[in-house]
Amino acid sequence: MDPEIAALAGSAGTTIVTLAATDAWERARDGLVALWRRARPTGADAVGDELSTTRDELATAGPEDTETERELVAQWRGRVRRLLVAHPELESELRALLAELTEEPGRPPAAPTITQHATASGNARVYQAGGDMRIG
Repeated sequence: MDPEIAALAGSAGTTIVTLAATDAWERARDGLVALWRRARPTGADAVGDELSTTRDELATAGPEDTETERELVAQWRGRVRRLLVAHPELESELRALLAELTEEPGRPPAAPTITQHATASGNARVYQAGGDMRIG
């Protein structure tokens, strides 16, 4: 499995569950349903219902019930991962949605995420940097 998709799905699962208890919930729910609708139009309403169920379960669980929260994060991480594996073209849209949902007013936007991949064999060396690099 692509580690980028796994990391993005993990972030999405955590964000979904975290936002379920906030004022940003409606925006998060609508954004996720819209994303699902583009990929799987017939299943989007069911996803909306499941998102509502997630919020209800968290409200019922209470603040000390971390097990329920972990289970819901894992459930949504898996669902989002499967969606992205089947529809990788949605990756940039999901990233944009998560950035919008986690953005705090008055705070400058986060720096772009840099992902690098390298393979070396034999006596090869790989040098990578997300910014300045000096080799001396």
